[in-house]
Amino acid sequence: MNESLAPPVVWYEGLARYQQQGIAHVLATVVAVNGSAPRALQAKMIVTQDSIVDTLGGGGLEHDVVNTARQLLNGEIAATVSKEVKPKVAETDGKSTLIPSKAVRRDAVYTKHYPLGAKLAQCCGGSVTVMFECFNVTPPMSVLVFGAGHVASALMTILAELPCQVDWVDSRPEMFKRYLVDESTTNQSKLYNLPAHIRPHIDDEPVDFVRPFIEQGGQRFILVMTHDHSVDFELVRAALDTIYDTSSSEDQCSDISAPYIGCIASATKAKRFRDRLMQRGYSEQLVNQLVMPIGLQVGGKEPMAVAVSIVAQLLQQYHQAIS
Repeated sequence: MNESLAPPVVWYEGLARYQQQGIAHVLATVVAVNGSAPRALQAKMIVTQDSIVDTLGGGGLEHDVVNTARQLLNGEIAATVSKEVKPKVAETDGKSTLIPSKAVRRDAVYTKHYPLGAKLAQCCGGSVTVMFECFNVTPPMSVLVFGAGHVASALMTILAELPCQVDWVDSRPEMFKRYLVDESTTNQSKLYNLPAHIRPHIDDEPVDFVRPFIEQGGQRFILVMTHDHSVDFELVRAALDTIYDTSSSEDQCSDISAPYIGCIASATKAKRFRDRLMQRGYSEQLVNQLVMPIGLQVGGKEPMAVAVSIVAQLLQQYHQAIS
């Protein structure tokens, strides 16, 4: 996809962008207004860890909204202060500066009431209540797919409809040709008719993607399904080597967990791979990290049936880990 997209300017552009990219963000909305306020009812802005989109009026109000949103993203506001926050007429009088703002947690939705007085360095004199909605605080599935054959193509049809991040790697340019927006394009930034969260990569050295992907940490899913068994084997080895290195190094971040490594295979191919790995000195415990054959045993050998079984297994493991 085009990496040079301009930053979003209005809240709905930011919401669409960050939803597609799986970036953690907060949608802040003015849900109540008493008296004079910088913005009208239903004004919105988007806050991420390092950017803001649109505005709730600037000044002290917006400064606190941004700080509160980032505290929510960081999990720093975790306790319910009260069951309900309602703006009160008394909070809009001259004593409003003595009343602290309150935050409420309802799963991923929070509300906070702001008396607009000297405390916020705003002279509007009214008050507003802001609702904070958190999205993608739990990272979506991160999937690295090797191979662009029939099963992988069917897989993308399903993953296109799910909240996930997908890097799709193959060494053969012709395998992605059907997805090109303009087949005559010859520059490096080719546009593909794929959702923004599915990123195709044409590379002669697919193994180079394995270690950086795992070292990003969090839940990671690697699917090996290339056209070449020898390439499959080297990809599996690279993943197991990275797991071993990260688990034995004391300098690694604690959020690097063992990824799901799945390889498409028949029973014969699975046994051959396991035997070869054991012969090369890999421990049984490490080899057991490999899921091979891949997918749940739901029946059917058609590409879409296999793709469904694979995605079902990914979702099962993903949701078990975050529940």
